[in-house]
Amino acid sequence: MSLALEIARISLPVVIVGGITVFVVFRMKHKYKKGTLGKKKSKGAQNLLDSLIPLGMMIGCAVAVLLSMFFPISLLSTIGLGAGIGLLFGYFAYEIYSKKEAIIHK
Repeated sequence: MSLALEIARISLPVVIVGGITVFVVFRMKHKYKKGTLGKKKSKGAQNLLDSLIPLGMMIGCAVAVLLSMFFPISLLSTIGLGAGIGLLFGYFAYEIYSKKEAIIHK
């Protein structure tokens, strides 16, 4: 019984992050095929939009490292989970920011 729990504890982060990654990749592939990827008018806004997913992953890794310092969780599994959850949050930020229209001041 202990061996089965240990195998589950080791493989669970891989399964969770793998599911998140497959979801994000297929959603982005679907948006690419439909031609509905986010487009911004200014170069700076487009660069920010394109950088949201990698930024989410880096912030997720940083938060995971901080959490592993204070809680008795393996550093390797927290970095993997942090990057996966950051990928998901970065994708949601991409979706929200790509639909946000510029406010025009008169």
